[in-house]
Parts: sequence; C-alpha cells; structure tokens
Amino acid sequence: MNIGQTLDVRAHINARKMSGYQWLLLALCFLIVATDGMDVAIMGFLAPDITKEWGISRAAFGVVMSAAPIGLAIGAILVGPMSDRFGRKKLLLTSVAWFGAFSVLSAFAQDVTTLSLLRFVTGLGLGAAMPNTTTLLSEYVPERSRSTLIAIMFTGFNLGSALVGFGAAAILPHYGWRAVLIAGGAVPLLCLPVYLLLIPESVRFLVVRKFPTERIGRTLRRVVGGEVPSNVSFTISEPQVTGSQPGKVLLSSAYRATTLSLWGTYFMGLLVIYLLSGWLPTMIKDAGLPIERAANITALFQLGGTVGALLVGYFMDRLSPNKVISAAYMGGAIFILCLASGSVESSLFSVFVLLAGFCMSGAQTGLNAYAPSCYPTVVRATGVSWMQGMGRFGSIFGSFAGGMLLSMGWGFSAVIAILAGPATLAAIFIIANKFGQRTVAA
Repeated sequence: MNIGQTLDVRAHINARKMSGYQWLLLALCFLIVATDGMDVAIMGFLAPDITKEWGISRAAFGVVMSAAPIGLAIGAILVGPMSDRFGRKKLLLTSVAWFGAFSVLSAFAQDVTTLSLLRFVTGLGLGAAMPNTTTLLSEYVPERSRSTLIAIMFTGFNLGSALVGFGAAAILPHYGWRAVLIAGGAVPLLCLPVYLLLIPESVRFLVVRKFPTERIGRTLRRVVGGEVPSNVSFTISEPQVTGSQPGKVLLSSAYRATTLSLWGTYFMGLLVIYLLSGWLPTMIKDAGLPIERAANITALFQLGGTVGALLVGYFMDRLSPNKVISAAYMGGAIFILCLASGSVESSLFSVFVLLAGFCMSGAQTGLNAYAPSCYPTVVRATGVSWMQGMGRFGSIFGSFAGGMLLSMGWGFSAVIAILAGPATLAAIFIIANKFGQRTVAA
C-alpha cells in the first residue's frame, strides 16, 4: 500500500473472520453484562430478609425496589453523549467501578431512605454499562454476524440474574443480606483490572475523533488483525454528521423518525416484559395455583427469552432486521392473547408463557442489536443509550401499572389481554422505522 492511500476500517473489519481477540472482547462484554444482571436482580432476593429485619411493609420497601430502575433510566440517558465525546472504554470502566462500589456501600445502609438513595446511585452505573458494551462490541464485530453476537452477549444478563439467586441462597442463611450485596459489588470490582488491561477503545471512535494514525493502526492490528500498514490514513464509510451535539443530531430531520420509533418500540417492549415478569407469579397464585408452581411457570418466560434472543439475532443477520423484530413482537402479542384466553391449569398455559417470553424478550434483545446500525459512529453511543434510557421508563410504568390494575380489581385475563396492545404497537413502530431510516454501520 503506497503512502497517501486510505484504509476503510469498516470494510477491514467486515472482510475478515473473527479474530481471537474479537472473541475475547465478546467474552469480556458478556461478563460485564452478567455482573450488570446480578446487580439489577439482587434486591428481589434480599427483600424478604430486609423487610423482616427492619420491620417494614412490602409497600414501604417498594421505594427501594424502584430506586435502581429510575437510576438505570437516567444513567443511560446521561452516559451516551459522554461516551461519544470521551470514548466507550473510559465510560464503560467508570460505570463498572461505579455500580460495583455503590453496591458494596449499599450493604452498610441502616434505613430505607439511605438504601433507596444508594440503590438509585448504583442504578446510574448500571444504566451506563449496558449501552457502552452494546456500542463497543457492535463497532468491533463483522456486520454479517453482529446481531447474533450481540444476542449472545445479552444472554449474560439472564445468566447473571440466575447466578445471583443461587449465590443469595448460599450466602443468606449464613452471613445475611449485607454479605450478598458486598459479594455482588465485589465481583465487578475484582474484574476491573482485567477489563482495564484487555478491553480496547473503539477503533471507530479513534478514527472519528482523529486520534494519531499510529494508535489507530496499533489498535486495529491488535484486535482485528490483518495487514495494516503504518503509512496509511483511516476512514469509515458511513454518512457524515453535521453538528457537534449528539442530542440535536438524533432529533434532526435525518434521524428523528428513526430515533422516535426506536424509543417507542423499546418503551412498549419493556412495559410488557416487566409487567409480565414482575406480576405473573402473583396473578397465577391468585388464580389458584401454589406459589412454587407459579414461580416455575414464570421462570419459563425468562428461559424462552434466552432462546428467543439467540434465534432472533440469527435471523436478523440473514433477513430484514426490521421485519424479524416486528414479527417477534407480533408473535408475542398473539401468545399473550392465548395466555389471557386460557386457564392457568391448562397444560398449554406453560407453553404459551414460554413462547411469549421467546417472542417478547427475543424481540427486545434484537432491538438492542439493531439500534447501533441506525446511527453513525460519532453519535452511536448516544443513540443506543437514549433508546435504552427512554425504554427504561416503560419498565417502570409496566411494574407500576401491574400493581394499579390488580388493586383496581382487574382479573387475570383482563390484565394479560391488555398487554397485547403495547406488543402490537412495538411491532408497528419498528416496521414503520424502515420507511424513514438511514441504516449506517455498526
């Protein structure tokens, strides 16, 4: 390659097979998402012990439970512009250190107010971690397998949520709930040196921020491999963006339709998922089944979601991503209606729960894999973060709405059936996005 020639980083990554270092990056991102899932789910396992020790009602403890999701939403919204300005790696490592440290500090709370505040601050870090792992991984993997690989990464969240349950069961009887919080925070903190040493900065971020070519070439050779001459300049084949403020770019005429459709889809999807996963055990129990069986049936929703995420990602890499995600949401709406029209004692009920989780959680993970392709590098982290942040308000609303509808006397069938509406809207929003979308590179 002669002096003065250029190398398209996007084309270089897409032209090569996954290197060992790219697989390592996937594993590291998977681990971060798993520890994120541990800290998000941890309070659900500790609630009985904390309420008993402090002598408070479940309603009073609801403030603690809602604090972290609110922090998640705000953290996701705040981190995007900072990540696009300062880099994916810096914000990712800061968020891991943040939620690990404040999870440990939460163990020393002595009252509901202090614990709620600490869980809110912990949520800021949790909300910042997920968008950065999504953005960083999407900018390093070949586009032909991007959706599948990001789906694999997101299965770490379910794994982490399950592992913290097993960990809590082992630690609680002997050491108490404070030890569980300390352990949950210690895991990401202990992993931090490994992340610092092995996680690279996004090479695409380095290009758009005009870092020295020597550093860009060194990073590209290290992570992706291949021939990268030292006398070459680097480019990325994607639309150019006018304007320095990511928020204004996302809401400009070029990206407004895409941005709003992603927000609406993510909001509706999380509304359904959180209402179902949060209140389904209670509704099944109220319908006449033992709580143990209700818990086992609800677990099928998460199991179906894990398998669904992998299959949705697989088909997104081979078909139109919009159509695949939309079809999954529509499938979710159909199986939700099947749940509402059936009996909890029916042998098909568990199958419908499994399939509803398969479709809804599969579509939601697919949306996470799809969003990075909708924005250029210079605003990608903001686009992904704001979608996840706005969607988090859907999870908060879904959890709240479930309690409100049940307190108003709505029956099992009515509460479940109404969720087909948001699932259908999610399908419409994401398919409509195709008509005004400018797909770029991820």
